Amino acid sequence: MLRLKNINTYYGKVHALKNVSIHLGQGEIVTLIGANGAGKTTILNTISGVTPAAGGEILFEKEPVQALSPDRIVRLGIAQVPEGRQVFKPLSVEDNLDLGAYLRHRQREAKSRIRQDKQEIFTLFPRLEERRKQPAGTLSGGEQQMLAIGRAMMTRPKLMLLDEPSMGLAPLVVQEIFRVIDNLRRQHGTTILLVEQNAKAALNLADRGYVLETGKVILEGLSSNLLENKDVQRAYLGREKKELWEK
Repeated sequence: MLRLKNINTYYGKVHALKNVSIHLGQGEIVTLIGANGAGKTTILNTISGVTPAAGGEILFEKEPVQALSPDRIVRLGIAQVPEGRQVFKPLSVEDNLDLGAYLRHRQREAKSRIRQDKQEIFTLFPRLEERRKQPAGTLSGGEQQMLAIGRAMMTRPKLMLLDEPSMGLAPLVVQEIFRVIDNLRRQHGTTILLVEQNAKAALNLADRGYVLETGKVILEGLSSNLLENKDVQRAYLGREKKELWEK
């Protein structure tokens, strides 16, 4: 579904991504592992067109997209849930979800289908329905993360880019968020590229993973193999911790 070939991205003179090549198959969950500054978020921003690539090629469903604007990339079926949620805090929960469907409204898609999708999100996240008229800024961190995922779902994405969905959340809320991520793949067939600070939880959820260091992919493989890799264990997994997620 998605393939990055020798992608190079810069922030001014800083060479953030250096010949990065990764791929995702239809329906896969793939995670990016690495320290802060390794280039994980930059990969997501490059795919979504927020930080355009300076070289290389991005193919989505075999078509090049690296020269497209972010809104055109969303129209193709790629949605990003940014780090820190970034919900529209003064607006209500329902208004945030409606903004997620903005391009669908412009394309004159049937309002009944949009309402149906919104109700599906409320079924998935009952707390959002309870707070549908409440300003998003008054929600808890976990509820804001649910809203950010729901807003992305309103675009009806084929590929979802998730950036640190567990950041700052309590373990029980993290479990709930990760179950939703898994359900997106199982029930909707959504392909997911996941950046997650909890490497062990991410690898237990994902099918495959890539390890990044200073803008380069230094290791890739099945998640089960990366979990057993001594270098990955030492650098990113630390000592044995209670699992946040179990398949």
